[in-house]
Amino acid sequence: MTAATIHVDVVPLRQGWRSLLWIVPLTALWIGLAYSFPIVLASGVQTIALRIFIPMLLALGLWLGLERTDLTPSQRRNFWLAALIPYTLWLAVIWSGAINGVFRPGASPMPLVPIAIFLPVIIGAPILLSSKRMGKVLDAMPATWLIALQLYRVFGSVFLVGWARNVVPGVFALPAGIGDVITGLLAVPIAISLAANTSEARRAAVGWNLFGLVDFAVAVSIGLMTAPGPFQLISPSIPNSSVGVYPNVMIPAFAVPSSILLHVLSLRQLRRRSTA
Repeated sequence: MTAATIHVDVVPLRQGWRSLLWIVPLTALWIGLAYSFPIVLASGVQTIALRIFIPMLLALGLWLGLERTDLTPSQRRNFWLAALIPYTLWLAVIWSGAINGVFRPGASPMPLVPIAIFLPVIIGAPILLSSKRMGKVLDAMPATWLIALQLYRVFGSVFLVGWARNVVPGVFALPAGIGDVITGLLAVPIAISLAANTSEARRAAVGWNLFGLVDFAVAVSIGLMTAPGPFQLISPSIPNSSVGVYPNVMIPAFAVPSSILLHVLSLRQLRRRSTA
């Protein structure tokens, strides 16, 4: 290995970790603003921005990935619409239900938050893992995209703010909020490191994806066990009822399954790159 090769491999790694120099302060600033001015979170600005901005980025990224493939223009358009139309309808249904309070504890005989979390994953994951055209898109798309996009996970700090303001129990807020913030903070460094296209960077990316999935497993499990409903096993001193209330409910009902599917796609992409 030449000195030039070593330099090319090391530079993205250094640049990746240097990105924390601006990501960490900005995240701390956001947490400070959300804590000092409760109107910021109560207004739903964060929810509206994420629910519009993230789907737009996903739609743009999918289209750019399709343009890198050898599919015909009509095949690209049809696949893009086949993916985006159900996703948009899903967002509209969840958003409308959240605003109308259908996810509130006791609003329906059957708890709807667990259904909103698991049903899209149960339906979407097999389709995404078996689709040959999605495989072509993943082969053509830079592996950095799906990882860097989850920088938005730092907004899971909303649970930490709720704990600091004594409105969310710490038994749920601390593991859920800290896990989300760590996943979001590491998204960009891991993505930049992947630019070196080394086996070490790919292993780090796989580890990051697995950490993000474990974070969801822990958060969802504790959330169900502490929230009022048939799955409640823990009764914290502060009721964990805000998870089912808009705008916070958009996190488990829409953001969580969306992020799980992004992790699934990223792992499939990394596996295909390693095999290649």
